[in-house]
Amino acid sequence: MLIALYGLDSPFSKVGKLEGQEIEMYLKNLEGYITFILTSNRENFDCYAQKANNPIAKIIVNAKKEDILRVLSSIIRSKANILGILKLLKFIIPRKIVIKGSYIAVLKLTKCLMIGKNEIYKNTGV
Repeated sequence: MLIALYGLDSPFSKVGKLEGQEIEMYLKNLEGYITFILTSNRENFDCYAQKANNPIAKIIVNAKKEDILRVLSSIIRSKANILGILKLLKFIIPRKIVIKGSYIAVLKLTKCLMIGKNEIYKNTGV
């Protein structure tokens, strides 16, 4: 919902030949899945709470149950630029997030999820 309301169009226009590919996110400590389908149009962006049929990449979130929302929120709140991408290293290096498969696809998805420092976050504790 945040992407639909506050997302940027430019990362979606750069999805290119990966359009239609599935990326699976596995929330290990919640034993749940989220499947994202890459699209070049932000209005068509959607995700499903189920295991992917044929993912091009898998993102495994190893964070503790109480930290999962903080990790995902941190990704969404980052700016879709090189500094925002580098900020993700704090989750990848300690293996809170593990990527299997296409790093390019995960990078494109991550940039699509990033909405930056939007006004909506000023009065929240997340």
